[in-house]
Amino acid sequence: MQNADFNLLIALDALLSEGGVAPAAERIGLSESAMSRTLARLREATGDPLLVRAGRAMVLTPHAAALRDRVRTLVQEAQGVLQPGGDSLDPRTLQRTFTIRANDGFIEGFAHGLVARAAQEAPGVRLRFAPKPDKDVRPLREGLLDLDIGVLGESGPEVRVQALFRDRFVGVVHEAHPLLAEGQITPERYAACGHVVTSRHGQKEGPADEALAALGLARNVAVIVPSFNAALAIAAATDLVALIPSSYFEHLRSRGTLRAFPLPLPTNEITVSQMWHPRVDRDPAHRWLRGMVVDLCRPLNS
Repeated sequence: MQNADFNLLIALDALLSEGGVAPAAERIGLSESAMSRTLARLREATGDPLLVRAGRAMVLTPHAAALRDRVRTLVQEAQGVLQPGGDSLDPRTLQRTFTIRANDGFIEGFAHGLVARAAQEAPGVRLRFAPKPDKDVRPLREGLLDLDIGVLGESGPEVRVQALFRDRFVGVVHEAHPLLAEGQITPERYAACGHVVTSRHGQKEGPADEALAALGLARNVAVIVPSFNAALAIAAATDLVALIPSSYFEHLRSRGTLRAFPLPLPTNEITVSQMWHPRVDRDPAHRWLRGMVVDLCRPLNS
């Protein structure tokens, strides 16, 4: 026990969760060379390679896969022991990394405000924003995420959910677009335009299509892109119409000549929520983080 370095558990948890040296290094704020040296120490300590090369990727050995959940539990329990007890917390003394999963709309629209406030209140806190390729709740359950922000999916009964704000989609075009210059925007005129659709999974149908179908209309989808930012760039350079959440567009600091307009269709509002696992429900540091997110989004509810 005199020679045990329990910091290795933190690195081992990152390596087993991320499945590679580079992402593990980024997760805990080390250089890749430092993480490579740590992996070498872990291999010596465990007597197992842990991560082995498979083509261009790294894969876990059977022993490493068997250790993953156990190591994750150990790290979470250690963090629970070392964090402030009760409900008291002084953010100025907090040393912690929070991982938040959100789509590009939330990150580009809200992350700068969250980062600025965290830096002011808790300079020892690091925020790590993770991409949102899907709505899988597994990363929350396994402790890989602290918060998941977005439209609620299949979250599971145990996941805690708090609504942040209600949003709706708007159309976005460049300021000289014929749609803005030729009178009232009707469903027929809207549908007759070319459209750029945002979909992480390459699907061409979006929130407006069901409403258009009820009127016997359909959009001409010319381009499908994976992000709202890409859709706006295309809308700025062409006559294609983008479909963007209103909150994202309002917080966009580089709108330039782009103009938003209400959709001439009855579309449902969407509710953006923050979700977390009950294991951190009463954690004072996590409650502080959730409170910051709520405060950041509160103006959208007024």
